[in-house]
Amino acid sequence: VCFSVGYSAVALNHVIDFKEKKQEIIKPVSPSELFPSLPIVQGTSKRIKVLTRLTLVVSDPSHCNLLRSTSANIRLYDIIAVFPKTEKLFHIACTTLDVDLVCINVTEKLPFYFRRPPVNMAIDRGIYFELLYTPAIKDSTMRRYTISNAISLMQICKGKNIVISSAAERPLELRGPYDVANLGLLFGLSESEAKAAVSTNCRATMLHGETRKSACGIVYTVKKPRKVEEEETAVPACKKAKTQA
Repeated sequence: VCFSVGYSAVALNHVIDFKEKKQEIIKPVSPSELFPSLPIVQGTSKRIKVLTRLTLVVSDPSHCNLLRSTSANIRLYDIIAVFPKTEKLFHIACTTLDVDLVCINVTEKLPFYFRRPPVNMAIDRGIYFELLYTPAIKDSTMRRYTISNAISLMQICKGKNIVISSAAERPLELRGPYDVANLGLLFGLSESEAKAAVSTNCRATMLHGETRKSACGIVYTVKKPRKVEEEETAVPACKKAKTQA
C-alpha cells in the first residue's frame, strides 16, 4: 500500500519490550525474503526501498546497557529507535545512547515534562523525535493525548528534528504523505516543518543510521539550483558593460 500512496521507502519495525521475558535481538529478516519483487513507487520508475528498524522499549536504566554494547545483531538494522518510559531514560536517550530515533508516547499522558537541555543535545547529535499518527486515528482519547504531547514537545524543540510515522499494522491505518503533513499542523508544526517531517527529516534519519553503522560517516550532496541574481553577479563588470551597451 505504501508505494501506491507515494512513499518511496518503508521501514519494517521489530519491537522489543524488556518488560517481557526472554526478549532477544535477532537478525533482521532480509527484505528479499519477504518480497521477491519490490513494487515501483507510483509516479516514478524506482522501486520502493525497504529498511529494517529495531525499536527498544526501555523502562529501566539497565535496559540501555544493550545499546551501549557492540552487539552484532543491532548493527545489522538500518534504523535504531528507543522508546523511553521515564524522564531519566529520556535524558539518557537524548544525551548518550547511539540511536537514530527517540519515540514519544502518544497513547497516554506523559509522566514528565520535556526539558530543553536534553532535547537540544539530541538535536545537536542528529537524533530525531518520532510522533505516531495512527493512535490519533483509532481513538478520540488517544487523539487528545497525541496532540497534547506533540504540542508540549514543539514548545521545546521549536519544530526541529521531528519525524511523523504511522506504525500502521493494517492498510486502512495508513495515510498519504500530504495527509500526514496536514496532521502535522495539528501537532503544532508550521507548513514547512510538517512537510519536512514526512520527507527530508525521514531521509536524514536514514543517513544518520548509515553513519552509525559505518566507522567514520557519509557525505550526502544535493545540487542547488542557481538563482538568476547569482548568475548576473557572476558575470564580470567589463562584460556586463559591453552587453548593456
